[in-house]
Amino acid sequence: MADDIYQDLKNDLQQFKDFLAGHVNTIKPAYQALVHIVPRIATLLDGLIDLLNRVKTEIQNLNVGSIPGLADVTAFTEQARNFLQSAKTLLPDQASTIDDVLAATDVVSGLPSVDQVKGDIVALIDAIVADLTQIKTP
Repeated sequence: MADDIYQDLKNDLQQFKDFLAGHVNTIKPAYQALVHIVPRIATLLDGLIDLLNRVKTEIQNLNVGSIPGLADVTAFTEQARNFLQSAKTLLPDQASTIDDVLAATDVVSGLPSVDQVKGDIVALIDAIVADLTQIKTP
């Protein structure tokens, strides 16, 4: 996992958007034909749209700029990450537990950059939802 979960999210959304941009015109007719044969396929698009909108809401609700001491927390998580990497070498049988803690440090260390990528993430989600809606529209 990369150091910044929000940058990872942005990258994944960008790849999804780029894929859809090149394939909406081929997916739409296939979807329109399949939805009559297998109506549950609509659940796929409806579920994706719902989840994307939920992620968008959560991203919009993040306001890390108002958290005092965030820079210190970020430095703390970096120090913790360094220690955990060393501990993983010394305690290989605890690798799973250490990986869980490392995953938490990834989330926390990504917080300062959230404001930087927040607008990009929201714009990508909006573009993907628009493409998915276009696929659904007869």
